Amino acid sequence: MIALNSAQIRSSFVNATKGDATRAELPDLSAVRWEAIDYLGWQDARRPQLHYVVLEVDGEPVGLMLRGTGRPPSRKMLCAWCEDVVDGVRAASFVAPLAGASGRRGNTIGTAICADFRCSRNARRAPAAFELRTKDPELLAYHRDQRIAGLQERSAGFARAVLRG
Repeated sequence: MIALNSAQIRSSFVNATKGDATRAELPDLSAVRWEAIDYLGWQDARRPQLHYVVLEVDGEPVGLMLRGTGRPPSRKMLCAWCEDVVDGVRAASFVAPLAGASGRRGNTIGTAICADFRCSRNARRAPAAFELRTKDPELLAYHRDQRIAGLQERSAGFARAVLRG
């Protein structure tokens, strides 16, 4: 992912008001390893029901404001973005207001994402034995690249759905 500063992040939000974007509590951007992530996701420390995701869609940063359920998931769910089944971290339900007039009328779209936004790490982990039984470095690299590409495609698809309103 391209490195972003706080002004770029705040201006990238497509489904939040300018006030919401200004009030968003940003993570420590100096600690972010931009080359190792496919999106930046975090929970607002001051308003824990709000979560944010910034990702690249067609080479441009797109920021999404998400609302969480506010409680831990009661059962395991598959993350819709990384589709990881090994790590054991639970996915959580999130809803995003749609962009534009539709979102201002209260329309939303939902998904399940890793509760701690660790999808990039999940996509880059070594495959479990039941996923891929090989030690061939080229095949392992191909598997990792396919998982990363899938994460990028599915997360960008969700962002596009928000943008379509």
